[in-house]
Amino acid sequence: MACPNILMANLDTDRAETKPRSLNPNQETSSSSSRSINETVNGSHEYTIKGYSLAKGMGTGKYIQSDTFTVGGYDWAIYFYPDGKNPEDSSVYVSVFIALASEGTDVRALFELTLLDQSGKGKHKVHSHFDRALESGPYTLKYRGSMWGYKRFFKRSTLECSDFLKDDCLAMHCTVGVVRSRTEGPKHCSVTVPPSDMGQSLKTLLKSGTATDVTFEVGDETFKAHKLVLAARSPVFRAQFFGLVGDTNMDKVVTEDVEPSVFKAMLLFMYSDELPDANEVSGFDSSCSSTVMVQHLLAASDRFGLDRLKFLCEAKLCEAVTTDTVATTLALAEQHSCSQLKTVCLKYAAKPGNLGAVMQTEGFAYLEESCPSLLSELLETVAVVDDESRQPSKKRHPNSSNISPNIVPDEVPVDAIARRTRRRLQ
Repeated sequence: MACPNILMANLDTDRAETKPRSLNPNQETSSSSSRSINETVNGSHEYTIKGYSLAKGMGTGKYIQSDTFTVGGYDWAIYFYPDGKNPEDSSVYVSVFIALASEGTDVRALFELTLLDQSGKGKHKVHSHFDRALESGPYTLKYRGSMWGYKRFFKRSTLECSDFLKDDCLAMHCTVGVVRSRTEGPKHCSVTVPPSDMGQSLKTLLKSGTATDVTFEVGDETFKAHKLVLAARSPVFRAQFFGLVGDTNMDKVVTEDVEPSVFKAMLLFMYSDELPDANEVSGFDSSCSSTVMVQHLLAASDRFGLDRLKFLCEAKLCEAVTTDTVATTLALAEQHSCSQLKTVCLKYAAKPGNLGAVMQTEGFAYLEESCPSLLSELLETVAVVDDESRQPSKKRHPNSSNISPNIVPDEVPVDAIARRTRRRLQ
């Protein structure tokens, strides 16, 4: 009877020895952590095959390929086999593959290959690794030329009578997700970096007048500035102060043909690299006055070689085109080579609902005097807009004799523009 007691005593002793030892509160300890993150770098490519029927018959194993595209630091290409990749398919199936087109070893990736339904029904044929569990994980491409895809992607006879083929054209969308792994350890510091305030600091320097070395007389007002800042921003000022014929000691400049408020706005931009608010500069509070301000600022930016300011003004004026301002803005765009703004103005003025009102404005009279050649371009734009407006009507009324005479609005004074244009060109 003593043996069981001895056994139990030994078991109790073992349990006591396996208990975790309590830590000495005076003993130093350390801990750390990290994590491994597996993610994909994704990229897509649209591949269109025009003239599908001309690609047939090139032979089994022969292919046409897309241009190479880069995803995750590797080049890829889509291979299309119109007669199939393998001889046993004997042109019954078309084959499609995505291939690694650059050097690489054991590149792991996910793929999605979509044959687009061109009927507009959205019934695309999609093969995708994304958004689903993979039994063996991402596909591994061992070397350059390794492929993933389908030998029997689509039965050719079915493909050729489907909505995937339209106007002898196939369209595919390919997405590649290259697997990347990285390890993150603890961040030893976290510092919030504030946004750059250099522009605001320079703007404050301009307003304070500290260390200015040149004064501009513009109309009845004077503006102090720093020659180095102006030279850094404008090639015109750089040549004026530091060029071969410039005067470094010049401390006063008389500037003509610029409104003081416009010059002030230009200075604020040169120091801050931001388009100033019209209310801050001159107190204008109407949208029309703001537009006039930006028009003058565009002209000044072109004069002093401030390309970014010129583009900002051009973008603002594109958004602010109205019946009252379009003619003067169009003339401005022509005089200062603003091609995008010019196109926007021509299309706006040529609309049937706008043209009559535009021709009644003072700005249109100015346009006739300053840029008579624009009348010809406006007439051409009117013809294009008129032709586009007639296209749907032609489809509804194949017999031109049945077309209603009211399709073209009566208020479009096309003949009036033509007469004025002929007078200008004579």
